[in-house]
Amino acid sequence: MRYGATGMSAREPFVSMTSIVLVHDHALFREGLRHHLAALPDFRIAGEASNGQQAIQLVDYADPDLVLMEVDLPGVNGLEVSRVLKRTHPHVGIVLFSSAMDGAHVVKAIRAGVAAYLPRNIEWPPLLQTLTEVRRGEYPINDLVLSLPEVASQVLSAFRQMVVDEDTENVYSPLSPREIEVIELIAAGRTNKEIAFHLDISNQTAKNHISSILRKLAVNDRTQAVVYAMRRGWIKVVLPGD
Repeated sequence: MRYGATGMSAREPFVSMTSIVLVHDHALFREGLRHHLAALPDFRIAGEASNGQQAIQLVDYADPDLVLMEVDLPGVNGLEVSRVLKRTHPHVGIVLFSSAMDGAHVVKAIRAGVAAYLPRNIEWPPLLQTLTEVRRGEYPINDLVLSLPEVASQVLSAFRQMVVDEDTENVYSPLSPREIEVIELIAAGRTNKEIAFHLDISNQTAKNHISSILRKLAVNDRTQAVVYAMRRGWIKVVLPGD
């Protein structure tokens, strides 16, 4: 089946496979991705778009599991497309390619609901790993934040400013005092082992506290928990140099 707009196509759904929409203005780039994905039994191409507006229309039509998209699209850019798609299709995992890997762009991607933010020159094995993680509901973008100190500093600074801008008085916290200590250490970039050492508890106890925090806040990972707590004023992150 061909989708009506130029530059887009869609095929009939096959529910046992992970469906992906490819969005890039260069046909050659899409062809390379299509070639790699077509060789895998667990993925199928649900459609392709060459600009942001087509991408929105195609996702509405094909309802894919994943969207693999370039940030710098003609017309509506990838970040704007992501914001629209996460409002209309919150279950869709969005993976963006970009040449700008600085903190300001990562903050925008997080706010847009993007699951992964990758350099354009990423190699195939880590890209495949990222797609697999996003399909499981994970957010590899948070690993990027934690792995690059200069990005982490900008991201946490931006979200700390959001706390200042929002009314967070008299907000009830479901976390225990010990869990607040744990999440403050997570926000400071401490590993599970470092958290256990700092609080003089076992590694397993530290893991149990983190699991409890994620469950209570209904978030998927450590960075989402930190952002959640910061936006409600439960913790204050002190960045290097403050």
